[in-house]
Amino acid sequence: MNFLRAISNLLRFDRTNWKTLSLCFFAAAVFWIFNALNKNYATNLRFPLQFEFDNTKYVAVEPLPGALVLNVNGNGWEILRRSLGLKVPKISMTLERPTDMRKIVAATLSPIVASQIGTLQVNYIVTDTLRLKIEPRVPRKIKLVASLNNLSFRKNLGRTSKVVVLPDSVTLQGPKSLIESLRDTILLNVNGSRINRNFRESVEVVVPNNELISRNPPVAEVMFDVGPVEEITRDVTLRMPKAPWGVEVEKDSVRCIFLVPQKEHDRFLMEQLTLSLSFDYATISKGQTKKFLPALKGLPPYAAVVRIDSVNVKKY
Repeated sequence: MNFLRAISNLLRFDRTNWKTLSLCFFAAAVFWIFNALNKNYATNLRFPLQFEFDNTKYVAVEPLPGALVLNVNGNGWEILRRSLGLKVPKISMTLERPTDMRKIVAATLSPIVASQIGTLQVNYIVTDTLRLKIEPRVPRKIKLVASLNNLSFRKNLGRTSKVVVLPDSVTLQGPKSLIESLRDTILLNVNGSRINRNFRESVEVVVPNNELISRNPPVAEVMFDVGPVEEITRDVTLRMPKAPWGVEVEKDSVRCIFLVPQKEHDRFLMEQLTLSLSFDYATISKGQTKKFLPALKGLPPYAAVVRIDSVNVKKY
């Protein structure tokens, strides 16, 4: 009984006694924390990484490593601040020949890193290898061509003039491998429906990897006249090299359908059009018949092709 009474008396503190007890616990905790933070510790810390090179001459094709993980030794206060992201120094690396640096073994960076992280000491670098892909920044001028496949016109209306693109070329600048992989022309995808008047629109110049390649200009204007059109069917002469023995081309002219401005009807009938057929005879096996689509030459800029018949070539 005496034991239970003693415990009951211990728990029967008034509010003042509980406040005093809480302050004592708080003071003890603060003392312990301060004492612990005054000691030295080793831990892994992440430091932001920045590469320095001439951005006007070189460009990173792939994102560069953005951080370096180090095992460091230092005062508890210093490590706590860095762990919380307070005043974390940025490690800077200068690349004299950036295109030659494909990978960097992180262990070799200790002298560079040690001078940039303040009072902390580097035990070792946790990050294994830094991989870089930097290329020369090169310019290239490429022709712009409008693609009208996504356009539709009101009934009996169509394009009645050549397509004008202003400017007719774009200057691109970016990583050498990407610039050299581009084709000789860039298609401007023109969109529109039920067009019934002369067309003039600004169209964005779109290239792969837009974020790495600058365009000058980024947009171009596409324009052409719109008016009454009609379909005209013509049989166009087929020209091709003399077929070898055993190969037969079924016809010497091909039926074609064109869309032509009504005002140019008579003029179009006088245009000298030819079709050429070129292919590798070895692609046809003995006894096989293959279809080929001939290429049209001499089409005036005001006209458009609706359909060209294919040509059967047979090998005996």
